[in-house]
Amino acid sequence: MKTTRSDFGQVEGSPIGLFTLCNSNGMEVKVMDYGATITSIQVPDRSGRLLEVACGFDSLEGYFSKNYRANAPYFGCTVGRYCSHIKDGHFTLNGRRYDLAKNAGGNNLHGGEVGFDKRVWIGSIPNPEAAEVLMTLESRDMEEGFPGNVSVNVTFSLSVDNTLSIRYEAKSDAETPLALTNHTYFNLSGFSSNILGHSARIAASRRLVMDKTGAVTGAVIDLECQPDNLWDCKVIGEAQQAIGDGFEHYYVFDKPAFQMAEVAEFGCAETGIGLKVATDELGMLFYTGKYTSDSLMRENGLQYGKFRGFCCETHRFPNGPNLPNSPGTILKPGHVFRSATTFSFTR
Repeated sequence: MKTTRSDFGQVEGSPIGLFTLCNSNGMEVKVMDYGATITSIQVPDRSGRLLEVACGFDSLEGYFSKNYRANAPYFGCTVGRYCSHIKDGHFTLNGRRYDLAKNAGGNNLHGGEVGFDKRVWIGSIPNPEAAEVLMTLESRDMEEGFPGNVSVNVTFSLSVDNTLSIRYEAKSDAETPLALTNHTYFNLSGFSSNILGHSARIAASRRLVMDKTGAVTGAVIDLECQPDNLWDCKVIGEAQQAIGDGFEHYYVFDKPAFQMAEVAEFGCAETGIGLKVATDELGMLFYTGKYTSDSLMRENGLQYGKFRGFCCETHRFPNGPNLPNSPGTILKPGHVFRSATTFSFTR
């Protein structure tokens, strides 16, 4: 078990480090401190061969290419100050209206024009003999329109049993909406094929309704007998054919709020690689990359694109600041935001 740091380039004069977490099984996770972004996850398949299973790039330049910036898929980054869509780019808190950037049609998406994914974090190695890196960020009052000075810590750690854990903590000096997640796209075939043949199971019998802009309305759908019910394991491609679209669904888990539990499982018969997801969050935005550009690929030729990666975005309710009584949406002074999600790889 170890963590090392290497130079990964510069962003506006700030040096960017690439942190490599390794365990004794050969599994390797790379995280850069631009956007607290996972750039690579390599895991062994059933034969012990290491395969790349995450969308990302091997150079910093890849994240600034014309094609990547035009498509804006948020590969592997830490999303904040608030995940997903905030309807009409505004919310009201304590009687005051706050206006945000409308960077997704008329909505605010993933924190705005310069969200946490486009900030330079401070990366550090708490223990070089452990596979762990700590990322810290200070977000100023009214940054991207959000109130309060917020201090954020995100810890990425890799265990001996091939589990990647992501733990979030944050404090604010004023009431503010806060919802953090990681936006890694997974392909358990090692990108030898798309994800349509992957199996998927999500422990949720409800999902939130989204309007035509992508913002949730607060209405809830019971998924019993619905084609997008993934409580029983389904093949992603077959489920998408039944719903007539790719997945961009926020599932509400059937578990107590903010209690850690296994919530989802995915598998690829081709490689034997499985992925189990556990979290203490309320729900998950399951996204199958229906908008990802086919022009994107890793430097070694691994092809990304539509339906070639799926996201498990565990976080508070989308559009939470505009939903009455949305659980855990507002962080208050003197309180600590905490969230944790684990990604366990099997073979």
